Amino acid sequence: MPIAAKYSPREVEEKWYQYWLENKFFHSKPNEKPSYTIVIPPPNVTGVLHMGHMLNNTIQDVLIRRARLKGFNACWVPGTDHASIATEAKVVAKLKEEGINKAEISREDFLKHAWDWTENYGGQILNQLQKLGASCDWDRVKFTMDQDLYESVINTFIDLHNKGKIYRGYRMVNWDPQAKTTLSDEELVYQEKQGKLYHIQYQIEGTEEHLTIATTRPETLFGDTAICIHPEDERYQHLKGKRAIVPVVNRSIPIIEDEYVDVEFGTGCLKVTPAHDENDKMLGDKHQLEVIDIFNDDASLNHFGMHYQGKDRFEARKLFAQELEQKGYLVKVENHINKVGTSERTGAVIEPKLSDQWFLNMQDLAKPALDAVLKTEEIKLFPKKFENTYRNWLENVRDWNISRQLWWGHRIPAYYIGEGKNDFVVAKNAEEALELAIQKTGNPTLSHADIHQDEDVLDTWFSSWLWPMSVFDGIRNPENEEFNYYYPTKDLVTGPDILFFWVARMIMAGYEYTGKKPFDNVYLTGIVRDKQRRKMSKSLGNSPDALKLMEEFGADGVRVGLLLSSAAGNDLLFDEALCQQGKAFANKLWNAFRLIQGWEVSENEMQPEHSKIALHWYETKLQSTLVEIEDHFSKYRISDALMATYKLVWDDFCSWLLEIVKPAYQQPIDQQTLKQVLDLLESNLKLLHPFMPFITEEIWHNIAERDPKEALVVSEWPIQKEFDVTFLKDFETTKEVISGVRNIRKEKNIAFKDAIDLKMINNEAFSNQFDGVIQKLCNLNSIEVVQDSVEGAFSFRVQANEYFIPMDGAIDVEAEKEKLQTELVYLQGFLKSVEKKLSNEKFVNNAPEKVVAIEKQKQADALAKIETIEASLKAL
Repeated sequence: MPIAAKYSPREVEEKWYQYWLENKFFHSKPNEKPSYTIVIPPPNVTGVLHMGHMLNNTIQDVLIRRARLKGFNACWVPGTDHASIATEAKVVAKLKEEGINKAEISREDFLKHAWDWTENYGGQILNQLQKLGASCDWDRVKFTMDQDLYESVINTFIDLHNKGKIYRGYRMVNWDPQAKTTLSDEELVYQEKQGKLYHIQYQIEGTEEHLTIATTRPETLFGDTAICIHPEDERYQHLKGKRAIVPVVNRSIPIIEDEYVDVEFGTGCLKVTPAHDENDKMLGDKHQLEVIDIFNDDASLNHFGMHYQGKDRFEARKLFAQELEQKGYLVKVENHINKVGTSERTGAVIEPKLSDQWFLNMQDLAKPALDAVLKTEEIKLFPKKFENTYRNWLENVRDWNISRQLWWGHRIPAYYIGEGKNDFVVAKNAEEALELAIQKTGNPTLSHADIHQDEDVLDTWFSSWLWPMSVFDGIRNPENEEFNYYYPTKDLVTGPDILFFWVARMIMAGYEYTGKKPFDNVYLTGIVRDKQRRKMSKSLGNSPDALKLMEEFGADGVRVGLLLSSAAGNDLLFDEALCQQGKAFANKLWNAFRLIQGWEVSENEMQPEHSKIALHWYETKLQSTLVEIEDHFSKYRISDALMATYKLVWDDFCSWLLEIVKPAYQQPIDQQTLKQVLDLLESNLKLLHPFMPFITEEIWHNIAERDPKEALVVSEWPIQKEFDVTFLKDFETTKEVISGVRNIRKEKNIAFKDAIDLKMINNEAFSNQFDGVIQKLCNLNSIEVVQDSVEGAFSFRVQANEYFIPMDGAIDVEAEKEKLQTELVYLQGFLKSVEKKLSNEKFVNNAPEKVVAIEKQKQADALAKIETIEASLKAL
């Protein structure tokens, strides 16, 4: 049937995606086939499709579509993460626009707004993934706040608390003053920032003497409770046991000694503020110092900040420095670059803060996760280089601060008895909590009014670390059929930036709750960067609109563009030209099919020998490429697998096979050749389908009318067969011969319509089975084997064989003489200028050795060309 002259991605993509959905091709149920499972790294419910998502989900789709074709029961579970901090920020901002302050409404009212926002705006990224072609099982969409997942999280918290692994502690935490919540160590981004180093004088109590400390944060003087010196620092031996006066604050504080002090930094005197620095807190505990917290939750100064109360910390720093200078306490200020911890979510500078929080002891959980990757190798990381990073984090893992001061999320199932927070029970719900509280206190008169649930929620990652299990209800119901069939999953595709946040923690949870790994392999993609190697981001304005890219280049074109330069673990330097290349490839494939469809078929025509040999060659080449593709996939070299397929289709199928078998102008093709060409095209489509699902499905159905169960998406991967390597090598030699003849035709202006003769000295004893192919593609009358060189002929070599094209009648001899003569005169003049330069002793002695070598190479090249032209003129 006739097909469109031009490929139209938009129409095709929408049509086939709906077709796949209607026929439930992406839906999976447990059956007798082996399972192949991928769980999506759940994007934030607040998210929209960006280049990182495009790359990550394209790779997942390639793997899942290929698994489907290879006969696995492929299941790709989609879903979204509730993203506590990001979503709460969005809801708070929306309420603010409506004139509503979060602090003035109840938790219940706020959560109603949060759910409304999630239902209206959340999850649009999943719809966008469909445009990319993502073949997820959309009947299985999960959300980390779904009731079953919620219960899984709560059950896990209770279990780990009962095992003694979750505890409540008063410790130094990372405080995000913008989101007003704690963060785990892994949620910090350290950035080098230009700051100041302030040298400030403290008076020694009862004397006129002063000592000087150097600090980057003068505003924390309000919380100073000691000055620390090194016990062996000779400069300060006389200060031992004395006290100092904090400038402006006028508080008397002890001068203590500790080897922790770096005598080389600053002045060698260290101000100690136990409430606002982790190392200072350790010194404070050791020396039993007073702890003074000077900040409110928004990082403004509290009453301890005296006349700076209510001022933001950075504003207070500036004003206080001015006051110190005015009062003679500020000795000097130096520029100083230091690393500042910022919130990964809000970008706010983190404030160390002492707080009662919930923690998960990670030591016991880390060991099986470490062994699984580095000892037993049950789980493999691709690329392997990330194993060292993984090892370093797990060997130095710290307890995980899992509580967050937010309302949106999984509320901590701890219930406090009475007004304080020292006496509590952990339970699934208020009813169970009351029973446990009565048992714990022995007070049967307790009521719900006497207990209250913790206001905090759990870190978002505390739900997503259960993801491979919870999506199949493996926490609540570990013996269910689906969990036992789909778990462990096969491949995880994610970015190296969440190797700790998510990957390592999922491995810990998997071994803790199932004794099994959660997945076999982890493929770590690179970061998408622009041509200047900058990470793509909205703030830089260097990230293209993903949906617009697909509108311009088609989803297949964008997928190919992303994958062509995406080696595992290496950053992808994105260029829209790559998508143009992908689009051009789709058009090449479409035009190749149109060419085949345009051939007239003859039932009486016999199959020519050149077609027979070419078809046999391409089948062999396809088998060879299958081996190469399998090797690339086994090593998760997805871009290399695509490139091997790309070259097979573009170079071998379109440029060679179709050129060999296509009939002469206005002549029909034989039925046998056409059938074989279409069979091979179908094999190509199967190999290409994981990378370019839309155009391959479109061509597949244009080749023949098919029943839905025969759709390409659920067809079978080409069967691997044995092949003749020597035959492939011989065909590569044949290509060189064809190129040699064509080059001479081009150089000597021998029109292709003019049939010529070819003679060869067959030193290699090369088979004549390819003669028909050479004759067809070079328009030869004959190929004759000779024993000696042919006089008056153009020649070229392929390996040890010599080939000759007699000039008689092939070219205009006079025109060729004139052309060669002109070229000879030019080269002689060029040689003369080069030799003049080389005969100049001053140039040869003074010019860099590399420059002289280049000139000598020019001389040698010119001499060789002159010799060749003179030989050609002599032959004429």
